[in-house]
Amino acid sequence: MKKQCKIDSSWKIIIFPTDTVYGIGCKITDENSIKKIYEIKHRPKDKPLACLCANLEQINQIAILDKVAKKIIKNFMPGALTLILRARDYIGKITGFETIGVRIPNNKLALDILQQNGPMLTTSVNESGQVSMTDYHEIVKNFGDKVDFVFKPNGEKSSKKPSTVLKIESGKIDILREGEISLQMIENLLKKGV
Repeated sequence: MKKQCKIDSSWKIIIFPTDTVYGIGCKITDENSIKKIYEIKHRPKDKPLACLCANLEQINQIAILDKVAKKIIKNFMPGALTLILRARDYIGKITGFETIGVRIPNNKLALDILQQNGPMLTTSVNESGQVSMTDYHEIVKNFGDKVDFVFKPNGEKSSKKPSTVLKIESGKIDILREGEISLQMIENLLKKGV
C-alpha cells in the first residue's frame, strides 16, 4: 500500500477522518494519552473507547476472535461496523474493560495511519454527549491546540453516521446500535453458516 501520510513518531494524540465521523485517537498501549483523550472530551471514565484497526491481524492482537466474529469481519469490514469482543488480557489491564469495540474503517488515509501506528483507541471528535464534529475547520478551532496533529480531509466520502455496534459473545450476536449495516444483513450472512 502506498503511504498517503507520514506519522511523526512524536505525535501521541491525533485527529483524522474515517468513513463515518472524524476520530481522535492514540496508540492502544499509550496509557497517558488514553487518559488525556478522556480529559479532552470530558468523557466519563466508565465509557470505553473503540479501537480502530488496519486489518484482521491487528484485531486478533487485541481481541479474542471466534468463527462468527471472523466471518462478520471478513464480510463487512472495512466498513461502518463496530464489533464488541472479549479483549485480550493485556488490553483489559490497559483499558480497564473486559471487552473491546473493534472496527476497520473504510478510508484510505485512516487505514494508512493505522498501518503505521498499529491499533488505535479512538472516539468521535466532540465534547462528550454532544454531536460529533465533521467540519475540519471547526475541529481545528475547537480541538487543534489539544492534540498533536489534525489531518485534513482526504476527499473520501464519509457517511457522517456512526457505525452499527454489534456485540458477539459465545457465538451469539446482539445489536446495540443499528447504522448502515442492518441486523437483517448480518443475520442473512450467518444463515449461510459459519
